[in-house]
Amino acid sequence: MSIADNKKAFHDYFVEEQFEAGIVLQGWEVKSIRAGRVQLKEAYVLVRNSEIVLFGAHIGALPTASTHIHPDAVRTRKLLLHATEISKLISKVERSGYTMVPLNMHYSNGKIKCQIGLAKGKKQHDKRETEKDRDWGREQQQIMKQNRR
Repeated sequence: MSIADNKKAFHDYFVEEQFEAGIVLQGWEVKSIRAGRVQLKEAYVLVRNSEIVLFGAHIGALPTASTHIHPDAVRTRKLLLHATEISKLISKVERSGYTMVPLNMHYSNGKIKCQIGLAKGKKQHDKRETEKDRDWGREQQQIMKQNRR
């Protein structure tokens, strides 16, 4: 079940591989995510001290859940992956020119997970081509629907 999607990621990047990662969260963040107060639009993933870290994911605080602390909505959050996956991601990012992008946040067996994509950036003409293909697909569906009547 998806909590939040990063639609901009598929518009700006060619996503080649996907990984599922756990997230280190605080209690108030879990309550806010369950309430749907999360946004991945401006978020990105980086390597810091041989760890994978999520930057810029905005998790808005609930007024009832965080009364005694002053939460930071866009703090950096560590992502949890297997050591082999981390080494693979680091090597691809450093050598091959890939970028790591958060694709979505979802529940998996009651736990909150983040889907990370290993991606390459799109050029402007690639974005236009993707838009044309999407529009043509919509037109085809409309034509097929009209022919069925």
